[in-house]
Amino acid sequence: MSSSQGLERIKICPRCSRTFACYAGGCWCGSLELSKATLDELRQSHDDCLCQDCLSAQAEPSASGSNKTRILMSWSSGKDSAMALYELLQSNKFEVVALLTTVSEEYKRISHHGVREPLLDAQASAIGLPLEKIYLPSNESRPCTNEVYEQIMDRALRKYQAQAVTAVGFGDLYLEDLRAWREKNLAKLGLKGIFPLWKRDTSALADEMIACGFKAYLSCVEGKVGPGFVGRAFDKALLLDLPPGIDPCGENGEFHSFVYDGPIFKQPVNVRIGQTVIRDGRFYADLLPDGPGEADVDVSDESIAAGIPPVV
Repeated sequence: MSSSQGLERIKICPRCSRTFACYAGGCWCGSLELSKATLDELRQSHDDCLCQDCLSAQAEPSASGSNKTRILMSWSSGKDSAMALYELLQSNKFEVVALLTTVSEEYKRISHHGVREPLLDAQASAIGLPLEKIYLPSNESRPCTNEVYEQIMDRALRKYQAQAVTAVGFGDLYLEDLRAWREKNLAKLGLKGIFPLWKRDTSALADEMIACGFKAYLSCVEGKVGPGFVGRAFDKALLLDLPPGIDPCGENGEFHSFVYDGPIFKQPVNVRIGQTVIRDGRFYADLLPDGPGEADVDVSDESIAAGIPPVV
């Protein structure tokens, strides 16, 4: 860690008891505007620092003339990202400047989801937001390492930080270690994470996604879910059919999805279900662009499987 990022200290928020990273001399809290009265009250009420969520709730409106926080949306192309983006747009507190997606440089597919890059492009166009693609190196047997990922993401985020972006939105639901890792890396740059769906009941959330009109296909499922689920629509019938112990939103990585329509879309994405293949013990549906002018893709199962980025 560079000295400009400050000395990392792990703390427990005295207000909500969450664990978070604090950086002496270069912390994320420096981007927040707090009145003297608020600071005095916090010092009297608490013996130590608050986490990002609790401290951000006390922040003053931006002095730039806009009350909206400029934010990037970490975008996987799936239903959780879509619902989180919907919440951000509905809140009227955020200006979403772009979608940020990691794509395998070699395979030209979205990391983990296995969705083809042209579908990602069509999706962002249908939503009407700029798309920032972060290309990650990988090879036939190994995904991008965390160290390389963090270096590449650091460069990308600094570019947006220079454009007055102060936060990144995520569709995470309840995995504490994942959230802590994200917040730790953002804090190094003085950025904060926004988690609109955090700790929502996943059964109720899955129903709400469907009721809101989001339409998605499962692009990838783990072996324990079963091959019969990959390529299926994310709907009430699927939720009823999920095996016992599988999270309704797939938060533990049981399945991933591709959203092609919903309340954040200006028009639906034309997509069709291709072949099902196996890669690293997971089942993938090769989702393909559909509609006039789209060429048919006719390749073998082996070729498709070899074109899925490794994840283990």
